[in-house]
Amino acid sequence: MYAVVFITVGSKEEAKRIAHELVDKGLAACVNIIGGVESVFYWEDKINTAHECLLIVKTTKEKLDLLVKRVKELHSYSVPEIIWVTLDGGFEGYLDWVKKSIERA
Repeated sequence: MYAVVFITVGSKEEAKRIAHELVDKGLAACVNIIGGVESVFYWEDKINTAHECLLIVKTTKEKLDLLVKRVKELHSYSVPEIIWVTLDGGFEGYLDWVKKSIERA
C-alpha cells in the first residue's frame, strides 16, 4: 500500500520545486531533500560524475503512476532517475499519517 521513491536532481532549487509540487498536489506526504550527493554513472558512452540532490519521497502505491508522470514533466533530465520500493510495513502511526496527508489533496 505504501512506497518510498528515490529521485535524483541536478540542483537544490530543482529539488525544492519538485518536492513542493508533489506534496502540494497530494502525490506525496513528505519529501526529504538530501544535498551533497556525488553520482558516478555511465551516460552517452562514457563515465560521468555529477553533484546532485536526492529526493526521498513517501507516498502510496496508488499514487505512483501520477507521481512518475508529474516528475517527468517537471524534471530537467531527459531520463530522470525515478525508482521506488514498496513497503512491507512500518510504524502504523506514520503510515496512517502518510495516507491521510495524501488524501487531503
